[in-house]
Parts: sequence; structure tokens; C-alpha cells
Amino acid sequence: MGQGVMNVLLVALGGALGGAGRLAISNLMAHWLGKAFPWGTLVVNTTGALAAGWLLGWQGLSDTASVLWLFSIAGLLGGYTTVSSFSLQTLELWHGGQAGRAALNAGATMTLGIVMATLGWALSKGFS
Repeated sequence: MGQGVMNVLLVALGGALGGAGRLAISNLMAHWLGKAFPWGTLVVNTTGALAAGWLLGWQGLSDTASVLWLFSIAGLLGGYTTVSSFSLQTLELWHGGQAGRAALNAGATMTLGIVMATLGWALSKGFS
């Protein structure tokens, strides 16, 4: 099997696992906190940002074709986090007359995403 095919399989396997994890977390958050606000997507995107920041700090950008990078970042976290769901849920809130919740979702996702990615990177470096 060629390297290109192996790379695609690594990303596909990671993406399948990430997508299943996203569904599980989103459903759990909806069950616990209700569906009035997209808590599941917010939790998924921020925990994904934390993991991505940690992996970036630990591995760096030097080898984005490594087995670890392809499986974990491109595959697992690519399937786990979701800009499309975030965008559609924010639009749904906006069109539903909930401009405040739409703004809160957009602001919280952006702010927490950056904070969590930074925290993940710092954790990988031992806060040094």
C-alpha cells in the first residue's frame, strides 16, 4: 500500500472517531443542559482547540505529514470540531430572533477557542 493511501486511511479513521465523539458529546450536553443554546458544539470546539493547542506545542508544525499529525489533527480533531455546526446554529439563533444568544455563541466560541488552544500549547510546554 502506498504512502498516500495510508495517509488517507489515517485521516479517515481519525475523522470517523472524531465525528462519533462529537455526536456523543453534543447529545450529552443537550441532555444535560437542554437545546436552547448549542452547548454541545461549544464544548466540542473548545475542547478540540485545547487538544489542538497541546498537540501543536508538543509536536510543532515541522512535520504535518507525520502519522500522529495526520491521525490526530487532520483526522480526529478535524472530525471532532465543527465550524459548520457552529455557523448553522448561530444563524438559527439569529433568525429565531435570539440575536443576543447568537452573539454570545459567536463570541464565546472565538474567545474560548483561542484561550483553550493557548492553554493546550502551554500545557505541552509545562507552562515554561
